[in-house]
Parts: sequence; C-alpha cells; structure tokens
Amino acid sequence: MSPALPPPEHLALRWRERTVQIEYQWLHPERQQAPLLVFLHEGLGSVAMWKDFPQQLCQALGWRGLVYSRPGYGQSSPRPADEHWGPDFLHQQAHEVLPALLQALDAAPAPGRAPVWLLGHSDGGSIALLYASRPDAGLGGAIVLAPHILVEAISLTSIEQARQAYLAPDSPLRAGLARYHADVDSAFWGWNRIWLAPEFQPWNIESELAPIACPLLAIQGLDDPYGTLAQIRGIARRVPQTQLLEIPHCGHSPHRDQPQALITAIEAFVQNQSAPPGLTPPPPP
Repeated sequence: MSPALPPPEHLALRWRERTVQIEYQWLHPERQQAPLLVFLHEGLGSVAMWKDFPQQLCQALGWRGLVYSRPGYGQSSPRPADEHWGPDFLHQQAHEVLPALLQALDAAPAPGRAPVWLLGHSDGGSIALLYASRPDAGLGGAIVLAPHILVEAISLTSIEQARQAYLAPDSPLRAGLARYHADVDSAFWGWNRIWLAPEFQPWNIESELAPIACPLLAIQGLDDPYGTLAQIRGIARRVPQTQLLEIPHCGHSPHRDQPQALITAIEAFVQNQSAPPGLTPPPPP
C-alpha cells in the first residue's frame, strides 16, 4: 500500500502584474539526493485529478515528486470571469509560470543539484515540451503523455463534444469536474474556449522543438479521441533522441487507462539512458 498522500500547500506567485495562489504538493521531499519529477496536468486537470499516480510512479522510481495546479485549475486562483486565454496560453505556462514556480520553491534545475525531470499530460505535455526547448532548461529528461504539438480535427471534435456535454442539464461532466476544481467554470471554459477559438486553429509548435537536448519519452494511446499518432511522431521528427511508445487499448489518459504498463515503460526508459539522468553522455572517442 502506498503511503498516504501529503496535503497540498499554497504559494503566492507574482505573475503578469497580479498575485496568484498556486496549489502544490510535494511527494517524498525527504529524498533530497533523488531526481525530482514535476507533474504537469491536462487541460482540465489539477493536483487532485492525478489521484495516486504520481505517488505510485515516484515509489517505483525512488524519486521525489512535485505536483501543482496551474492558475485557473484545482485549488489555485480561478481564472477571472472576463479573462479569455490567447493562442500563447501554453507558452505562458512554460516560459513564465513554471520557471517562476520552480524558482519560488527552490526546485529549479541547477548544476550540482539532483536532476529535474518533467512529466506532462495533454496540455501539460505541450508545456513540458515548450519548457524543455528553452536554452536554459537544464532538464534531466522529459516524459510526455498524449501531448499536443498541433491542432487536429479529431481534437476539435472531441472538445466540441465536451462543450455539449458540459452544457447539458444536470451535466455529469460538470458535476464530476466540480469535485476537483474550486471554480469549475473557470477551469472548463478557459480550456474549452481557447481550443475552439478560430485564432487557435493554426497553433503548431513542431518547429520549436528542435532545441530539446534532454532524453525524451513520448507516449500516445492508440484509442485516443483527442489526438492521433501524428502528435508524437511529429515530435520524433524534430527531436531525434525521442523514444516513442504507442499503447494499445488506451485512450487519452495512459496513467488512468494503462497505469502499470506506463510505469513499467517509464522505469525502463529512465534506467536505459546512456548516462545518469541529468548528465550529458560523453562524446564518442
């Protein structure tokens, strides 16, 4: 049995001329010499929606973990009702919020420290890729589950279906999400409106991925209603060290649909690196 999850904490973070409260949770903080794995949730996710998967994975790896809810989600500050996210909303999270959070928690990658890895799901996977492409990223590695690097028709169809389900009378979707978000409308409409907005349709980050230098594992379920294999195969075209994993009988959430297969694959990926996580392999003689 996994140890009980520690209660989330909150941090006041200054971002874009306002202060936001960020909900976060440490896993195994006592493992100071172990790598740190930062979990980046999906477009409707939060700390609580991960459930015990981060704990299970950190137990398997012997690593520390950091889980947090982005602004607008979970118990973090809700999105103001009149705030509409723009096409750069994922870039803002990768280049502004995540670096500021890691600095505030004294968890940013730095020489002489245990390596920092990212694990992102869906929108969180896109954020992980964008962060890893920064010249100063300094990551030990990254793992992305059902990431988005471009807008596909299958994604828009599923997101429109989610909108219709959310608007239905006595919506089970809305009721279910409300268990995980202090302001469920903030979480749902922030995500749904920007993905369906005409100005977001050309969004494509494939050309931004080439600078990624760290080990990268990209995973997609073969039954994913929100994206096709074009997403992770597009990553591999730009980032040659990418290892791909295509999981059968798996939808958009590998950590929910195939958790043990996912944990086993991540363990193998971490162990099979040609150098310890966070170090650059020496050049061939």
